[in-house]
Amino acid sequence: MDSFKVGEDVGAYIAGATEAAREKLSQIRAVFREVAPEAEEVISYHMPYYRCHGPLGGFAAYRDHVSLFGALPEEMKEELMPYKTGRGSVQFPLDEPLPVDLVAKLVRAHLKMNEEGAGLR
Repeated sequence: MDSFKVGEDVGAYIAGATEAAREKLSQIRAVFREVAPEAEEVISYHMPYYRCHGPLGGFAAYRDHVSLFGALPEEMKEELMPYKTGRGSVQFPLDEPLPVDLVAKLVRAHLKMNEEGAGLR
């Protein structure tokens, strides 16, 4: 993570991020709020994180990208190919538009897994 100060809440976290990351972080936050309005919003592992029927996901800012954390459904593998992925994370470069529809699809998939009891606990 970059050297900005981690806030006590998600708004402070976003405000403390670099200018290049703030818009994308705000967009990701909006997706979580829209897809899972009942989700609990916290700072966990030094990043914004959401819980709804179990762990839902989180996001963080880095020097050149923002990352979305959570299970990456196998059926979305092809859609995620343009992005660097890791075990349970996908990176979105700061110099490219955020694929908001893809982020929403990932959050919906996580929420569905949690509701069905198949999510990470």
